[in-house]
Amino acid sequence: MPPRERKPALAALAVLLILGGALATTLLVLRSGDRISAIGITQQVGAGQPITEAVMREVQIADTGIGYVAWADRARVAQNFARVTLIPGTLLIRDMVVSSSKELGPGKAIVGLSLKPGQMPLTLAEGDRVQVIYVPGRGGGATAQGRTLAQSALVHKVGAPGRNGSTGQVAIIVDTTLSPTIAAYSSTGEVALAELPGAR
Repeated sequence: MPPRERKPALAALAVLLILGGALATTLLVLRSGDRISAIGITQQVGAGQPITEAVMREVQIADTGIGYVAWADRARVAQNFARVTLIPGTLLIRDMVVSSSKELGPGKAIVGLSLKPGQMPLTLAEGDRVQVIYVPGRGGGATAQGRTLAQSALVHKVGAPGRNGSTGQVAIIVDTTLSPTIAAYSSTGEVALAELPGAR
């Protein structure tokens, strides 16, 4: 049988591939040991709401090259707003932060509501989206029907719960064109809130 032809070029390429893989693995292992201090979110922050230092905590993570916001920049972050709803456990990146808020800007109003049991979900939290619904009182007659006053309002604040649960004190952000009507119906106890879990 004729002797097999040797291919030194292929052998050299195989050696280079093996060395390259070993070098890449070594670099990944070494880099995984590099830790950075990033900002983690501990409480829900609704889109358009300020990101206060009270909702931030320091998180040590591996430096993977992702643009996480450094813990050292927390004071600067506290002067800005959330671009999207931030849920607990989120690691903050720059694209999640904006310098101005459409929710709290011109054309918006904060309306305070004092709701009774059954007029709001027990799980309501700051940053949730809700429908504001007109619920006719007993004097409205049997034919009176409810209607939606605001399709998607942002919950700005929720009163601290007492011994019996929620206090019923809620502040929502709505368009200024809707705020007089909502405030008027709220004063007579004819407003209810329905949470929109999928709207963030």
